[in-house]
Amino acid sequence: MSPPRPFIDPATGEIDSAQILSEAVPLAKLVGVFVAGSLPFYAIAFFGAENSALGALLALLGDFILAVGAGIALMYVIAHGIRLAGE
Repeated sequence: MSPPRPFIDPATGEIDSAQILSEAVPLAKLVGVFVAGSLPFYAIAFFGAENSALGALLALLGDFILAVGAGIALMYVIAHGIRLAGE
C-alpha cells in the first residue's frame, strides 16, 4: 500500500486546508524574519543615504540578508517535504 499523499485528506480525498495552513504559517514567519531584518538597511539607504556609497553598501547588505533568507527558507521547505513524504 502506498503512503498517504501530503496535503490530501485520506478519508475524503480532498485538499486538507488545515495541514496546508499548519505548514504555511511557520514558513511565512521565517520569511518575515528575514524581510524585517533587511528593512532597516533599505530604509536607511533610501531615506538617509540615497546617492552615496554608504547607501549602495546598505542596499547590498539588505540584498544579502534576503538572499540568505531565501536559501534558508528553501532548505526549510525541502526538509519538511522530505519529512512529509516519509510520513
